[in-house]
Amino acid sequence: MFPTLFSNRRGTACTIRRTARTVFGAVAVAVALVHLPAAFAEGSGSFAESTGSADRALPDALRTLVPPAPEPLPALYGPSTAIVVLGYGLLPDGSMRPELIERLHAGFVQALLAPASPIIVTGGNPHNGVTEARAMADWLVRHGIPAGRIHLEPDADSTAQNAVRSARIMRDIGARDAVVVTSADHIDRAVGTFIDAGVDVVGAVTPDQVPPLAWQFGPGW
Repeated sequence: MFPTLFSNRRGTACTIRRTARTVFGAVAVAVALVHLPAAFAEGSGSFAESTGSADRALPDALRTLVPPAPEPLPALYGPSTAIVVLGYGLLPDGSMRPELIERLHAGFVQALLAPASPIIVTGGNPHNGVTEARAMADWLVRHGIPAGRIHLEPDADSTAQNAVRSARIMRDIGARDAVVVTSADHIDRAVGTFIDAGVDVVGAVTPDQVPPLAWQFGPGW
């Protein structure tokens, strides 16, 4: 698992991000060689059934294909850990800015690494009748994530509201902790805000942690 959280917020985010770099270095290879999106896109049967074999196969693939890290890789997250992707302002026509798409790509790769984890997309601020959360959810579905795995929080208009409203959804779906996904220049504040909202943050992911290989084999824009 990820290291124990420090009381200092910046230390917390930096520690979590260092561990995430190890994970994403491994998942760059996994994304290229393990076709998890195919299982996502089928949409037949229960999600647990469709990902059971992937849950077992992915750790072996990571450990076989990636040189040993100085420390063991963290355990894969399960259904009790939510992946929370924070929104970013939309364009006037309701389309997404590149920064938000980059956050989604990072969240997508994290979703491959933890195929049983629920995903929360949080953000309101509608433009042209489209909220950030709706635009984010639609993007994830287009790229193979089952709609039933995604939970929308379409009302938040600040990081504080992202945290509070996501915490409510986590309680409703039985998630005990979270991996927060946002931009590098926002991650420290986001992690601190989620902790203030009572969320146990066990991971933090930013687009700059996704290796080039994962971008190449991940979804296109």
